Amino acid sequence: MPSESIASPQLWAVTIAVLLGLLALDFVMTRRPHDVPMREAIAWSVFYLALPAAFGVYVWVVHGGEPGVEFFTGYVVEKSLSVDNLFVFMLLLTAFAVPSKLTQRVLLYGIVGALVLRGIFIAAGAALLSAGTWAFLLFGAVLIVTAAKVLRDALRGNEHAVDPGQMRATKLLRRLMPVTDEYHGTKLTIRQAGRRALTPMALVVAAVFLTDVVFAVDSVPAVYGVTSDPYLVFATNAFALLGLRALYFVLRNALSKLRHLNHGLAVILAFIGAKLVLHWAHTVWSWVPDIPTPLSLVVIIATLGVVTATSLLANRRDALAQSP
Repeated sequence: MPSESIASPQLWAVTIAVLLGLLALDFVMTRRPHDVPMREAIAWSVFYLALPAAFGVYVWVVHGGEPGVEFFTGYVVEKSLSVDNLFVFMLLLTAFAVPSKLTQRVLLYGIVGALVLRGIFIAAGAALLSAGTWAFLLFGAVLIVTAAKVLRDALRGNEHAVDPGQMRATKLLRRLMPVTDEYHGTKLTIRQAGRRALTPMALVVAAVFLTDVVFAVDSVPAVYGVTSDPYLVFATNAFALLGLRALYFVLRNALSKLRHLNHGLAVILAFIGAKLVLHWAHTVWSWVPDIPTPLSLVVIIATLGVVTATSLLANRRDALAQSP
């Protein structure tokens, strides 16, 4: 069952060119390491929120309301999942004692790695969907299993844990090459005692790439649960990831306060997983209901609103309990 797409080769070319241009701009911005003031982070966050909003309007006006709703729904899903990325990035930066001035470059490496991996997974997903509707059943099962794991970890209170010494990527790199004790700016390798050595920057980048693989396994099937158009899947992932660097500095202090976020993400992943399974069943038995995309958008936004409210209420309750 080939996937229909709104994108022409020209639109793909323009999209990739704009994406590369924005990434190049980010590399220029982080060429000279510096602490990011809140004003700068907010300005870039607003810019990266305005871009998908404008693109969504373009899709709606030029290609119709259905693709427009699919894009906005997919973007909300990916943005909510990307906030979970930020939790793990924050823990990695702390675990590897990354200097604050180098935080931007580490995040940018993580975003580039995530984009490459998402592109690969999106292409693989499109190939699976072309092979038959059974791919919807496979994606649904993956999301439901992932949702169960996320919820289990959230209930146990250990949804985010990072131990650099136990990560396979860092262990392998330490065996292959010596590693310096100190950071050397944004350099990944330096020449030390006549031989090439890795810096801690290389280890943290490898750790970030490894976590990108895990998140790609979850996020790509999730957005395929909203739309089967590979171009919209790629666009939602790209727009959600591009603003992560700036969003990190805006939400750095607020991330730890969203204590129920993973509970909400588990609900969202389970809902989309069930939607995919029902969609597969609908292609086999027409009497099985098929959940419309507008309803999915309502459920996702409502879930995020509820977990944000419960997180704030829980934080307020704990603050009152600790006050004399």
